[in-house]
Amino acid sequence: MQTFPGQKSAALLLATALTLSVAACGGAEPAEPGPGGAAPVTITVACQPAKSAPKERAAWDDDIAAFMKAHPGVTVRSTDQQPCFDPKTFGPKLAGGQMETAFVVPVTNYADVIGKGQALDVSPYTGLIRNWNDLRADVRELVTKDGKVYGVPNVHYSVGLVYNRKLFTQAGLDPDKPPATWAEIREAAKKIAGLGPGYVGYGEYSGGNTGGWHFTQALYGRGGAVLTDDGKKAAFNSPEGRAVLQTLHDMRWTDDSMGSRLLVGWESLMMAMGSGKVGMMLGAPDVVTDVVNKFKGNVADYGITGFPEAKASLSGGEAFMINPKATPEQAKAALQWLDFRYNTVGKGRFDFARGKTLGNPVGVPDNDVYGASPTGKAIQADREKNATLPVANYAPYVAAASSVPPKAEPAHAQELYAILDVVMSGVLSRREADPGKLLADAEAKANALLAAKG
Repeated sequence: MQTFPGQKSAALLLATALTLSVAACGGAEPAEPGPGGAAPVTITVACQPAKSAPKERAAWDDDIAAFMKAHPGVTVRSTDQQPCFDPKTFGPKLAGGQMETAFVVPVTNYADVIGKGQALDVSPYTGLIRNWNDLRADVRELVTKDGKVYGVPNVHYSVGLVYNRKLFTQAGLDPDKPPATWAEIREAAKKIAGLGPGYVGYGEYSGGNTGGWHFTQALYGRGGAVLTDDGKKAAFNSPEGRAVLQTLHDMRWTDDSMGSRLLVGWESLMMAMGSGKVGMMLGAPDVVTDVVNKFKGNVADYGITGFPEAKASLSGGEAFMINPKATPEQAKAALQWLDFRYNTVGKGRFDFARGKTLGNPVGVPDNDVYGASPTGKAIQADREKNATLPVANYAPYVAAASSVPPKAEPAHAQELYAILDVVMSGVLSRREADPGKLLADAEAKANALLAAKG
């Protein structure tokens, strides 16, 4: 999941209240004792789909019912909250002990949650994730500290170039040969913008932390870094950082290929892509899913290719962690649920046949936690078998992504993105903006932030 900065999925996420409800299939009555007379156990789990998505919610409830039938003695209660991660309430909820037994944590928060002892060491239980060893080693490493495992990776993504194949054709460009360099992106953007009023060749964010997030994506692609290796100083005031801003400045003011509206917040650019008048943007494959599902884009119009000239790609994602207050029995039940719903080929989130019957877009390569392992290959084969989208449109991304090194978001990502929003807004709103000065001002603010963080 375009994932909002520091968030996913497919997916991630905004909510304002916590309301625990028993899943329709879970029933109000406690479970009967388990096999051998074991005491019944109740767990709470995050991410029940919203009531506004009744088909997906019903599928979730069906999964809860199937899981409980297969695990006598376990009662599963769902958090009726979507999206299931809210950066505004996550901290207070965690500190107040209100988290579910199994809850979602974005990659930017792993170190903080683990460091504060707010996630259970699940090392004794990883065998309950039957495909655990097929999960990518580098993704598993992100939830590991001092040899102990604190989560189950759920989503992993890297950045590519999302583009509108229909607009490419209208502009006389070959949609099967998308841009591979920034120079080619610039030329393609000019031709798309030349289609007429309202057409935008290349879309970009300028605020709501999304501007800084996309600056980081472009910076990583050019080989730059947001912070020094020790994390104590800003590193984005660099030749790579200036190249990012100069390219955007020239596209905006010399080429007039980026439109005149400043796009603030995740929804703004996604809505623009869904309108069918934006040619290209940086993003993960789940951009296509969201543009089609949430913003009425035509599924046949979109493709995704590799990150242009990429020396690295910003990667992000999320994991499920277990509440440290969980009993061993609750922890085991929660891991079994995560195995069933999120890590079994053909079941739960990987039940592509069911997704197809629900009318969901199936076929986007939007999750790479299993990579090219046997499990990963089986998931991809089933995805292609049940695809409702043109899988060939995403082949360039799949081919390129495997060779581009992933690079994690910086520490204190959200606060740094807010600082870098000013840089992006400046270069996109003022013709006379000086990229060097914008970066120098941001560098001073970032260094003050880092010093305060210690």
